[in-house]
Amino acid sequence: MRLVPVILGLFLLLSACGASAQLPEGKSVVGVVFNDANHNGVRDLDEKGIAGVRVSNGIDVVKTDKNGHYELPLSDTGFVFVIKPRGWMTPVDEDNLPVFYYRIGRHTPTAPDFPLHPQKEPDQFKIILTSDTQVTSTEDVNFLAHDIAEELIGTDAVFGVTLGDIVFDKPHLFEPLAKVMGTIGIPWYYVQGNHDQGEPTFESVFGPAYYAFDYGPVHFIVLRNFQPLKSDSQLYGRQLEFLKNDLDTASKNQLVVLMTHVPSTEMTNREELFRLIESYPNILALAGHSHTQEHKFLTEADGWNGQKPLHQLLCGTASGVWWTGAPDELGIPHSTMWDGTPNGYMVVSFNGIKYSMRYKVARRPDDFQMHIYCPDEINAADAEKTEVTVNVFAGSERSKVEMRIDGGTWTPMEKFKGKDPYYVLMCKAQDSPNPPSGKKLYGAANCVHLWKSSLPRSLTAGTHVIHVRTTDMFGQTYTDCRIIRVVSQ
Repeated sequence: MRLVPVILGLFLLLSACGASAQLPEGKSVVGVVFNDANHNGVRDLDEKGIAGVRVSNGIDVVKTDKNGHYELPLSDTGFVFVIKPRGWMTPVDEDNLPVFYYRIGRHTPTAPDFPLHPQKEPDQFKIILTSDTQVTSTEDVNFLAHDIAEELIGTDAVFGVTLGDIVFDKPHLFEPLAKVMGTIGIPWYYVQGNHDQGEPTFESVFGPAYYAFDYGPVHFIVLRNFQPLKSDSQLYGRQLEFLKNDLDTASKNQLVVLMTHVPSTEMTNREELFRLIESYPNILALAGHSHTQEHKFLTEADGWNGQKPLHQLLCGTASGVWWTGAPDELGIPHSTMWDGTPNGYMVVSFNGIKYSMRYKVARRPDDFQMHIYCPDEINAADAEKTEVTVNVFAGSERSKVEMRIDGGTWTPMEKFKGKDPYYVLMCKAQDSPNPPSGKKLYGAANCVHLWKSSLPRSLTAGTHVIHVRTTDMFGQTYTDCRIIRVVSQ
């Protein structure tokens, strides 16, 4: 059972512990959304209701009246929740989990009233985004703490999101993981993944598996696009109804950010989803699941009929591929993803309907954005037959990647799909007579953010510096270099 501070009052205790709200006689649920001026979680006599706040039963969405009152039909979703409006915040528990919901039942003697308190929410803000923390043991929870959480303490991001597969079929680790992420000090939202099933349930710890909230001018929607014991991915149950009703009460002037675990391109009913959202001019789709990192731009070939391509990010994972690989001096595995991308998280910055992204490799500098591969030593006669390969971790088809040797002229590199050479070498090392310690890596998958270029024929004997420069779709430029030796025959 989860415990919350006494100052949050009975409402929070019941909500966070998975207790249920007593329903009035009949088939409706009624309550009040109010300004919790003293942050005690209880509506005091002088605390007024808030008008125009959206509340949902997981299907219907209604707005509170001028006194903050709402009434909703009783649904079978098991929850009633408030859709946090701009400029207001729900309480959070001791692990910084937002408490925005009630579980609906018959035996708890309280009404489902929602406390909110005002907060400043400018047009410009940033969030932390990661996926697939996928812990299997308390040791993995410790890896997450030291590799990701510690460096985020003190962040200026306003909230964080984990895009599913919080654990790897070990739901008893939900709470220890939530406590670690709670130390970062910002509200943290969770999406349910296909490996987040069992007891305790996702809902008993984190609340409803689909919901929505506003922050600043942006509308965020969380959906669960899989079903336990099903092999396909789709939006089951009443989620499409909820999504329609939620969007009907949202403004088309907003940026809508859709967050799921499985990418929409893998959903069997993705076109039903697309028909609901493609009339909104500003949509961003965020997902995890693949243990690779990729920017996709969906078009008619993918079933998308919006005015412009739908940008879908497959977010890099915190666990790499399940915390595998050789441990470093602190005992933390290097946790590289199948496509050669180091583990980490995405920093997403918003400015009105515009956004930008920057990938952050765990415990590495902000400008560490690529790996450059070339043999350390080559023969001068083989220079033009020697390729330089660059993995730009957050690169996309809209990235520009260039190379120069020493102080020469910048020339474009060619984008291609293949296997990251460093990851291939690490996999081969595991099959050597003296393999490195640590959990064994899985085989390399194709990487879609690789670039290549041959060394120039005129390269003379000596020591040279390969410089690489990349500019991403947001205009952010990063550089890196690699030193090589060229020898005469």
